[in-house]
Amino acid sequence: MSSGFLMIGIILAVMIATSAFRVPNKSARGGIILLALIVLIVGIAMSSVRYVGPNSVGVVKKNALGPSMTPGMILATNGEMGPQADVLAPGWHLWYWPVLWDVDVRPLVDIPADKIGLVESRDGLSLDPGQVFAPEVTTDEFKKMIDDPKFFLTTGKGRKGPQSNVLTPGKYRLNPELFMVTMVDTTEVPPAAVAVLKSNFGSEPTLSIKVVEDDEPVILANTGEKGILASVLHPGKYPVNTKAYSVSIISTRETIIRFTADEKGFAAQGGSNQALSLGSEQREITVRTSDGFTFPVDVRVEYKIEPKNAPIVVAKLGAEIEPLLAKLNSTVRAIFRNNAEGVKALDYVNQRSIQESQSLAMISKDMARMGVTITGVRIGDVGNEETLGQLLNTQRDREIAVQEQVTFQEQQKAAVQQKNLSKTQQEAEEEKRLATASYEVKIAEQDKEKRIIEARAHAESVEIEATAQANAYKMIADQIGKANAAMIEVLRVIGENGIQITPRVMVTGSSDGGTSGETVALIGTMLDKMVADAENE
Repeated sequence: MSSGFLMIGIILAVMIATSAFRVPNKSARGGIILLALIVLIVGIAMSSVRYVGPNSVGVVKKNALGPSMTPGMILATNGEMGPQADVLAPGWHLWYWPVLWDVDVRPLVDIPADKIGLVESRDGLSLDPGQVFAPEVTTDEFKKMIDDPKFFLTTGKGRKGPQSNVLTPGKYRLNPELFMVTMVDTTEVPPAAVAVLKSNFGSEPTLSIKVVEDDEPVILANTGEKGILASVLHPGKYPVNTKAYSVSIISTRETIIRFTADEKGFAAQGGSNQALSLGSEQREITVRTSDGFTFPVDVRVEYKIEPKNAPIVVAKLGAEIEPLLAKLNSTVRAIFRNNAEGVKALDYVNQRSIQESQSLAMISKDMARMGVTITGVRIGDVGNEETLGQLLNTQRDREIAVQEQVTFQEQQKAAVQQKNLSKTQQEAEEEKRLATASYEVKIAEQDKEKRIIEARAHAESVEIEATAQANAYKMIADQIGKANAAMIEVLRVIGENGIQITPRVMVTGSSDGGTSGETVALIGTMLDKMVADAENE
């Protein structure tokens, strides 16, 4: 565009100047030549105008009128000829003549979401010996270096080569002649996992961690040091420079490894970016007891890696799953075999919980040196029909005999208790009967005394009545005579009992006994009445 303005200006100026020679008037001819000169100047001035769009950056190269760059320099920072460190921002820019300057308009660097930009500088100070990445700087300082290439190459003391810092999502107006950008995915740490970083740059690591007292310390790195970093990344997305850092995803989920009768091998996945925690199945553990029995044992070991211990696991076993499973497999088998050597087969079978607790303590201590936490040890089937069948049958028969003996003893105890219960019930019944008899005797005695008292009272009453009646008869007899007194009493009885006084009995005889014949007749009649009443009843 700038060269077009210059060409147009030159052509117009020549055409105008040529037309001036055809004008006869000398003053008019001078004016036309002046106009041609003005058009030429305007064309030259317009050719120095450069435009940079809003989503672009202008890369400048100086072709003349300047000193040469120092050997080794790629970008000029002080007016030297060659590619310039400074770039043109969006807008109109003057005085960049076509011959003296070249301006190349390029698009901005656009980092999309879930991506990061890895930056490599073509110019700058050399890296320190042994380093392959530039030292990491703060985010603000790195942004200033990217936006101001001259600052990067001068005051900022930027380093030539791969940069540790990265570009996060966004648009950047950097000098493409200085910086090369490669876009990669962000690092995502899944749930129930952490990311362990190994720094490929920095000073020597200084952090020494002793996992257990009797073990060698583990050397880890702090920020800015080279080696496995002690700090980890928790679940989330991070702008990690995957060239400056090696990333190992370590699972913190509780995992189970089974030692079973079915040999299926380890179901492990490879790759440093895979989660180092996978359940697997391995053939059962075969043990030999002190009494010479050899039999398989099904074992389940539960383990997990605490986030703080993940760097230790990577430092000791690496980021792959196989070394961890191999170490765990070796430790578990050795401990179970050693524990079985000190016990008999039946004791091993009957004391499973003791074997579990002993094995848990020993495996936990050994794996703690690797940074692995053992959360449980479970024993499943012990032996089978082929290895322990006869022993277990003997044990079963013995147990049945013991149980039968215990049952017989319990039955004996029950019989004795039943006997004691019957005796107690009988004694209670006898005591009840004795108590009842005692009460009946007391009642009889009381009844007897009652009847005696009543009889005595009745006798005394009869006696009193008889005495009173006799006294009354005697008084009546003394007054009216015995015969008349008797007649009066007979008449009273006849009146009270409604006795028929017409005699049905003929009585004759003398009254030598002092009783008149009439009296005797009446008495007979009374007796007859009494006999008739008795028959009617």
